[in-house]
Amino acid sequence: MTGEFPKTLVIIPALNEQDSIAHVIGLIREYAPWADIAVINDGSTDDTAKIAASCGAFVLNLPHNVGIGAAVQTGFLYAERCDYEITVQNDGDGQHDPREIPLLVRELLSSGADLVIGSRYIEDRGYVTPLPRRVGIVLLANVISAITRHKFTDPTSGFRASNRRTIRLCARAYPHDYPEPEAVVLLHRAGLSLREIPVTMNPRYGGRSSITPFKSGLYMVKVLLAICIDLLRAPLRPDEV
Repeated sequence: MTGEFPKTLVIIPALNEQDSIAHVIGLIREYAPWADIAVINDGSTDDTAKIAASCGAFVLNLPHNVGIGAAVQTGFLYAERCDYEITVQNDGDGQHDPREIPLLVRELLSSGADLVIGSRYIEDRGYVTPLPRRVGIVLLANVISAITRHKFTDPTSGFRASNRRTIRLCARAYPHDYPEPEAVVLLHRAGLSLREIPVTMNPRYGGRSSITPFKSGLYMVKVLLAICIDLLRAPLRPDEV
């Protein structure tokens, strides 16, 4: 433990984020100086890995682009192997605000939750989501809230903090296709405690988003189907994986 906070790893999955990765790492160093940083380089073809290493982050280079789910799971595997007590997932594009990492971790510690999700929608903080994507997120949030019988507003948010129980489970059984919303269902069914807190989301610091209205709609359809399939499987337990 370092002062107020236990041993913490910030996991940054990154694909071609050379324009923003140094900025993100710099903010984490400033606002969460007690935390270690692992950049999971998901087959980038630019200088993401080189820049991240030059900024002092530990870089795990995947052999090719395996996708966000497998990249994040790699971070959980590393965290478990190195005996981290807490992980924080933080995107490499600058949208997640590292100033709020202490808020996520404090909520995790004080609430007794196993996972704390930073939600863009609990409070109106000026973040604008394109209408097709916002409609899809609301639909998905309502479905997941009904399944879990717990109110969720932003199950697609990747800005989240996890404790040892969540790290252990996600290191062994993390969804690869639609990881954020599927993980909410998986962890709830495993008996873990989840909660949301309001956070601020920024515009991308660099690069361009690949999300289009068509892709947003297709994503929501596919993730709902994936969750339906997940519900047909027996729930996992942290002591069984």
